[in-house]
Amino acid sequence: MNLGSPSAPASSAVGVPAAGVPGRDAVRSTTLANGLKVIVWPVHDIPNVALYNWVRAGSRNEAPGITGLAHFFEHMMFNGTTRRQPGEFDRLMEAQGGANNAFTSDDVTVYQDWFPHGALDLVFDLESDRVGNLAFVPQVIESERSVVYSERRLRVEDNNQGLLGEQVQATAFVAHPYQFPIIGWPADIQSWQMSDLQKFFKTYYAPNNLTLVLAGDLVPEQVFALARKYFEPLPRQPAPAPVRTQEPEQIGERLVVVRRKAQTPLLQYAYKAPAAADARGPAVNLLLSILVDGDASRLHRSLVEDKKVAIEVSGHWQEGFDPGLLWLYLTLPEGSDPTEVQKVLDAVLADVVKHGVTTAELSRAKNLTAAGFWKKLATIDGKAQLLGEYEVFHGDWAKLFDAPAKFDKVTREEVHAVAREILDRRRRTAGVLVPASDDADENDDDDANVELDVSEGAEA
Repeated sequence: MNLGSPSAPASSAVGVPAAGVPGRDAVRSTTLANGLKVIVWPVHDIPNVALYNWVRAGSRNEAPGITGLAHFFEHMMFNGTTRRQPGEFDRLMEAQGGANNAFTSDDVTVYQDWFPHGALDLVFDLESDRVGNLAFVPQVIESERSVVYSERRLRVEDNNQGLLGEQVQATAFVAHPYQFPIIGWPADIQSWQMSDLQKFFKTYYAPNNLTLVLAGDLVPEQVFALARKYFEPLPRQPAPAPVRTQEPEQIGERLVVVRRKAQTPLLQYAYKAPAAADARGPAVNLLLSILVDGDASRLHRSLVEDKKVAIEVSGHWQEGFDPGLLWLYLTLPEGSDPTEVQKVLDAVLADVVKHGVTTAELSRAKNLTAAGFWKKLATIDGKAQLLGEYEVFHGDWAKLFDAPAKFDKVTREEVHAVAREILDRRRRTAGVLVPASDDADENDDDDANVELDVSEGAEA
């Protein structure tokens, strides 16, 4: 798991032992009779609390016909229970000076609360209520269905990066459910049935499929007592069926070309990459940092500053339960030829594969990673988030406290090894968005201007 967002370089250099992470002995955890795990990190610097409720349900747990359900419940969980009206969750939270949010990924849905420690009892009541008593009101469901579909139009259909990324991901996976967009396919959003919703919720919002993580001004035994009071009455459910599908080995590059009205061309590469818990994870994160983090990164210097074939370069590693994708995103200058830019990009990546990275690049990446980690860990929100990430994706929250040392020990040879494995043209899916010509039929709607070309070859 990435230790934190890149920031300014820290003062430490390669070879200097990573500082130990304080707080391991303070963290307490317990598992309730119904299977709910609760983890608490007491921090008494400020009288506030951060709470993360990790639900192991994402697009990975969906199937054709019900794609987008995990994200839909992210919305529905704020829309009332059999005890409370829609919007009451927010009103009660805000009246105590609290705030909340949520997000959905390919693997999980996470609910976040931030509040004064005096509201702890109320927040446990609110959270357990919506897990145990979510209301399935047809009018509310239809209203939220429209909201989700509008969000899809905004984030995907009217967003060139989002549209291209969706097509690339759907092409990169031919078997595994990572091929499904988190927000869902349009026809599925429009056709979910009440029975689909109720089955999904009962399966994945069971207490034995949740992990509750809190950090802040807390007494662990008090938190555990509240968890037993509010959450333990919720019945355990049969464990969700495991995702058994394994993505077949990709044997040739796949290409997606999207043509639509746009000002600038886009280029995306999606390489097959390890799962979050893979032992090579720190090396993968450092490789990605070397490639795209900041103006001194390899791709920014080569493509943006030197050759000026890109306006912006970024990247992302999809760290999930199963092997996912390592993404590279390029925004190109208006009027440029994506095919020519690919030649330049491929040459830079081929150099990394052949020669590896420099000592200076690795040192900088480690410093960026350390700076981001310590910046995040300085807040109770960061503590709750990182504890949850390590518990859910790595199987043990205690691994968080060993993370800086693992990153610090990564060698140039290990980064070179993951570069050779991941940056293999045969194991990537390339996506290109080409602006449609000005003389295209102006009366066509956006969808009519989209054309997809998909090919696969076994080029080395």
